[in-house]
Amino acid sequence: MQLYFAPGTIAGASVLALLESGLQAEFLPVNFGAAEQQSESYLKINPKGRVPALITDFGVLTETGAILEYIARLAPDAGLIPDAPEAAARMHEMMYYLASTMHVSHAHKLRGHRWADQETSHQDMTAKVPETMAASCAWVEDQLVAEFVSGDRLSLADLYLFTICTWLNGDGVDITNYPKLNAHFTRMIGRDSVQTALKQGLLPEITT
Repeated sequence: MQLYFAPGTIAGASVLALLESGLQAEFLPVNFGAAEQQSESYLKINPKGRVPALITDFGVLTETGAILEYIARLAPDAGLIPDAPEAAARMHEMMYYLASTMHVSHAHKLRGHRWADQETSHQDMTAKVPETMAASCAWVEDQLVAEFVSGDRLSLADLYLFTICTWLNGDGVDITNYPKLNAHFTRMIGRDSVQTALKQGLLPEITT
């Protein structure tokens, strides 16, 4: 498999899932600074012009949630999807929230053109980001009742959550205001997968 990614984007969750799963994959960086995601060659791979994109035997797979589920099901021994229905439901609840709400709030800072044309509208959206991201952190803080999202074992939701939390400092949110979320973030930094990704430049340097 080949994973197209860009450090600092949500593709980090897929990078970590591959490392946690033990599956072999080639990591192919897409240079957002040079707008490679909009290049003719990349758009042939993913017409959405976004990352991640996973090259598989059955074609190109896009969308973080789908990629994470595929990786987890290819490597069931890694236990990235809980066996218990209740725990799996909590995992998906968190993932859907992160995708539909928290990630979108973050995108308002840099991707305002997706929703509005006027520069003043972009400025308003950017100004709102610290508030909306802080509100999301408060919701997540309330949900974290164990070591990991689904209980005492890592799941896909933890990889997703950690990746988004790497954005908080830049979004003007102090993660230390949320003790359980901060503890989760610190715990994740210590995992071998995260340390490997950092050493290989697959994740950006983490600032808190």
